[in-house]
Amino acid sequence: MDLHRFARIALVGGILLALAGCGTGIGSGDSNPFRRGGIPSAQQADSKARADAQRAALARASGEDQPRSTLFDLFKNADDPNTTVEVNKYLWKASLDVLNFLPVESVDPFTGVIVTGYGTPPGSGRAYRATIYVQDPALDARSLKVALQSRGGGPVAPETVRAVEDAILTRARQLRIQDSNL
Repeated sequence: MDLHRFARIALVGGILLALAGCGTGIGSGDSNPFRRGGIPSAQQADSKARADAQRAALARASGEDQPRSTLFDLFKNADDPNTTVEVNKYLWKASLDVLNFLPVESVDPFTGVIVTGYGTPPGSGRAYRATIYVQDPALDARSLKVALQSRGGGPVAPETVRAVEDAILTRARQLRIQDSNL
């Protein structure tokens, strides 16, 4: 029984010593002038603000202000759905295949947007440009939006847009069937 009592006293004593080491007082080098009863001057406040800004800049530069990851972060779904858009790879590739006569100006696979410049399709004398938006990972007509514009006439007839969308969807299905045969 005495051994258990001694262990408890030693444990409580160790906790008290640890807590005593954490305290801040006037003699402990505390730099907060309000705790000592003084009021900081404008120069002291300005230098403290500069020091804080420098510390923050160093932390950002070294990546210390980034939250640290742990093993449990692997099991969290931390992706922001507003910034991550999944794109159907078959629709993406089919759009580039079908509209290969148009020069590509910009491509953003993270948002699913392909913007082309003006180009003339084979067998036609009219120049077109397109903006393609693949907005869903499903191989579905609702996942694909195509906007066509002619060089002199502005927007293109809805039937033409529909024909281009159908050609892209047909090519996407062909690509998917080719992949499943591998």
